[in-house]
Amino acid sequence: MNLKLIACNVFLREACLCVARSPHVFDLEFLELGVHVRPDTLREAIQEAIDRCETSPRPYDAICLLFGLCGNAGAGLKARSIPLVIPRAHDCCTVLLGDKRRFEELFGDAPSTPFSSAGYMERGDYFIRVEEGDYKVHYGDAYAEMVAQYGEENARYIWETMHPPGLDDGSKQAVFIALEELAHLDHERRFRELAAAEGVAYRSVAGSLRLIADLINGDWSPEDFLVVQPGECTQGVYDFAEIIRAVPCADAPNEEPT
Repeated sequence: MNLKLIACNVFLREACLCVARSPHVFDLEFLELGVHVRPDTLREAIQEAIDRCETSPRPYDAICLLFGLCGNAGAGLKARSIPLVIPRAHDCCTVLLGDKRRFEELFGDAPSTPFSSAGYMERGDYFIRVEEGDYKVHYGDAYAEMVAQYGEENARYIWETMHPPGLDDGSKQAVFIALEELAHLDHERRFRELAAAEGVAYRSVAGSLRLIADLINGDWSPEDFLVVQPGECTQGVYDFAEIIRAVPCADAPNEEPT
């Protein structure tokens, strides 16, 4: 198949590794992690990338989207003449873990637990910061952009609204999702040192390339992937099973989760 991959650049290393092993022909496009600051802006950027495929000299059999719902940015995307394929994932954490069931197992009671990965360390300038005794985690580029646009006080309010504290002690720890294939980069050690320097509990969990590899290899099981046919739009479900569905575009208002 001829496929287009549109992905967040937090997955650049993982995606390129899987593309190199894939039997399919790929064109790749990566969006900056900082675009996640505003879900509406991210949705627009993804849709613009989708629409550019319509005029590509290469006829694509499908467009693979390496994103999750990502703060509702993945809801309201439109398939024009080319099918879209997107993982059933709430966010990057599910993708990096390789399984929505594992995400629910590890983070179901505290979905806002801060996490990092090799991509976040490289692309997000990820750092831990403690202010006035309160533990906070910020993605450097995203938070800095908010400060520049809204000012420090407003940026902090927006960030905390987007990233509420976990329901248990998840807000007191930071999790690194470790992939064996990227262990040589030594990002886990750096993140562990950051956590120790700030007195924050550190936990490492094993990640998996399974979802990324299946997306890129064309193994689109209905359990793990949504295929959006031309004329359909994505709609968020916000549970731990279906997560995202396809509906006729006329029936797909861009609604916030309730």
